Amino acid sequence: MITHPSRTTAPTAGCRSAGPPLDVVEWRSCRLREAGFGPALADTLARMRVDLHELLGLVDAGCPPELAARILWPLDGDVPEAGR
Repeated sequence: MITHPSRTTAPTAGCRSAGPPLDVVEWRSCRLREAGFGPALADTLARMRVDLHELLGLVDAGCPPELAARILWPLDGDVPEAGR
């Protein structure tokens, strides 16, 4: 398996704010987009009770973002189609 330098363990400047802290949902969405999640999926996951660290850990381990979302998606929710 190919491993990439950890791009998800520490937030980049893109998810930091010079002023007051970012909204938590906005920050979660930003971190997910940085990890390779599409904007719509990142926004959806950021608002859900899905473990952000688990999602990022799966991606760091080489799991495609869409598959990581499916793995951790709540059992009672509809999984969005890829590319949404």
